[in-house]
Amino acid sequence: MSIVRAKKHLGQHFLTDKNIAEKIVNSLKLHGNYTQVLEVGPGMGILSDFLLQKTDYQTYLIDIDTESYQFLQKKYPQLGSRLINADFLEMDFGKTFTSPFAIIGNFPYNISSQILFKVLDNRQQVLEVVGMFQKEVAERCSAKPGSKEYGILSVFLQAYYKVEYLFTVKAGVFNPPPKVLSAVIRLTRNDTPELNCDEKLFWQLVKAGFNQRRKTLRNAISSVIPKEKITDDPLLDLRAERLSVADFVTLTNKVSAER
Repeated sequence: MSIVRAKKHLGQHFLTDKNIAEKIVNSLKLHGNYTQVLEVGPGMGILSDFLLQKTDYQTYLIDIDTESYQFLQKKYPQLGSRLINADFLEMDFGKTFTSPFAIIGNFPYNISSQILFKVLDNRQQVLEVVGMFQKEVAERCSAKPGSKEYGILSVFLQAYYKVEYLFTVKAGVFNPPPKVLSAVIRLTRNDTPELNCDEKLFWQLVKAGFNQRRKTLRNAISSVIPKEKITDDPLLDLRAERLSVADFVTLTNKVSAER
């Protein structure tokens, strides 16, 4: 069988180490007892080989690369319509999945943040994510308050998911090798996928706070809430990076009450 050429414009770096591939697949914990898993960007199927051995769930594959799609059609003829040639970022999950599911993949690094925001937009359906990311992105996702990596993505993901940094992966196990280290993380959806606050305001406050992260929140959020309407709260004298998800929820509720 021929091989698929890695395409730079698609951010493709194919994993070649089967032990790591198996370790990634075994990191799915079936949180919430889902029965369907979507692999994003399967390439030549190194993760797919292990996913398709599992009987606890049905595996779906989606790849935007037509060459990969044609390769995988020949490799896994049994998949039929569960092999999808489309852009994951444009996918309407409701048309394919009628119940909650999980997402797994060696994700293209050039769209990693977009992938994570797509997950957040569909958090009611996506119960678990296991994925390979650039190490810097993985650290940002799992960062704790007070660290320089802690930011908008950290807060939003940790508001709805338990985020675990699982392990680091060296560049030599990819073809072609990326110029950065990689890492695998796991997102496990919280039992309550909605926050106990005005979520639209929560998102606005978090974005405003981190977009001017050198300012205290009192000054940073003035673009969202006029200063004269900002509650007198000690949290506002801190920078955004010092606040936990719970702190942001508390602040959102106080601001909301005084608007």
